[in-house]
Amino acid sequence: MQPEHLDAVLAIESISFPAPWEREAFLFEILFNETADYVVALYRDQVVGYGGIWLVLDEAHITNIAVHPAFRGRGVGRQILQELIRRAARRGATKMTLEVRSSNLIAQKLYRDLGFVVKGVRKRYYQDNNEDAIIMWLENIHAQA
Repeated sequence: MQPEHLDAVLAIESISFPAPWEREAFLFEILFNETADYVVALYRDQVVGYGGIWLVLDEAHITNIAVHPAFRGRGVGRQILQELIRRAARRGATKMTLEVRSSNLIAQKLYRDLGFVVKGVRKRYYQDNNEDAIIMWLENIHAQA
């Protein structure tokens, strides 16, 4: 992800999440946060999705993954996640974690399909509606990289 991608990323972010990140948060992540790694998915030079991770020691934490609604169901999210897994493995991660809304069954299926397993629940994690977060882990990142 580069600064020139941010207008499209922010548009997808605002469509996808009730509490979207702001431009300054993404700028900090891509320009200054050395533990962060963000990618975009392009279709005909148009940003159609994005995702990011933080790397801490041997763990990668998925910060966000989102796909423009017009491109959902086409494997874009899977490709983004697979690229994040590859990048995390190259940077020394051995496992990966994420939080996902309990209502986001489509995302949960994608994560399970790629080897993530449920390890816990954070009750009332999401402040916009007090929804629970499902905590998922991919224990052997190299099996998927």
